[in-house]
Amino acid sequence: MMKILRSLFSPAANKTTAGALAAKFGLELRGNAGEPVRGVAPIADARAGQLAFYSTEQNSNAFKILPIEVLQKTRATVILVQPEMAQHAPAGATLLITDSPRGNIVKILGEIYREKPRFGISKNAHIDRGVFFRKKRTNYVGQFATIERGAVLEPGVKVYPGAFIGRNVVLGRGTVVHSGAHIENATIGAESVINANAVIGKDGFGYTRQNGKNIFIPHVGRVVIGERVSVGANTCIDRGAMTDTCVGDGTKIDNLCQVAHGVVIGKECFLASGVGLAGGVVVGDRALLGGHVGVANGVHIGNDASVGANSGVFRNIPDGESHMGYPAGPGTEFMRHYAWLRKNVKK
Repeated sequence: MMKILRSLFSPAANKTTAGALAAKFGLELRGNAGEPVRGVAPIADARAGQLAFYSTEQNSNAFKILPIEVLQKTRATVILVQPEMAQHAPAGATLLITDSPRGNIVKILGEIYREKPRFGISKNAHIDRGVFFRKKRTNYVGQFATIERGAVLEPGVKVYPGAFIGRNVVLGRGTVVHSGAHIENATIGAESVINANAVIGKDGFGYTRQNGKNIFIPHVGRVVIGERVSVGANTCIDRGAMTDTCVGDGTKIDNLCQVAHGVVIGKECFLASGVGLAGGVVVGDRALLGGHVGVANGVHIGNDASVGANSGVFRNIPDGESHMGYPAGPGTEFMRHYAWLRKNVKK
């Protein structure tokens, strides 16, 4: 019964073989090229017919090296390992040899669990006259999705059921818009992913106080998102008031983030869940912002800088520095303050 339930609720794997994976990703094959791969599992839990990996790479402290016994006792049929670890694999296992099992397992996961292509326009979708499909036969638009006049869909774009694409929105080649997402006043680059219920291009929280009343400032800017950007579920990216809100190529934004009007985010950044960027914030390339970081209006965060979770940033952060705390300051300074408090506070 448990096997049946597991098969019903586990992701469906595409059929492939060890030899096909070796050829596609340039891996050295030792063993049976025709060995079928029916899924991927952690090496300690893998069963016959599954692929697992074992690695001694430690790219960060988050990666823990498992005991060698885990490799020796695995039941996985196909194992992705480094050359020096191959001797510890169980007899009879088919091996895929690489210097970077961690790097290659990401590619293999994408291949084995790749979603089957979707094409076609649902009869229940609402598509205005004047929507421009570059190559319509390569597009997918699900039921009850809405696409307004002037929108442009490049080849390979997928718009899932219930999504809304407003006037003059441009969706780049291969971009995916998931159910419930709402996009207006935006240009989105190729191979980006907009996850469920994200809202992009609505007016920002821009007001001025006149004669004791809060007066809304009309927004006329857009949102410009680069290539290979991921926008998490329920994340909001506001259009600019007079300038554009911009997100650079390769940046990944987690769920439940808020990017206010006129923000500029550089390339290859990570914004963890709950990050809030106030209007006019500038984030440099490759910056890392931990969960629930809040950044005040107009603050600049430098290239390769990082901010620890739950920090409040009120002043600029230079390139390459790591800040944390509330208000955020250099990490070493924060730790000294914390150590002093621990030492001197009355118990």
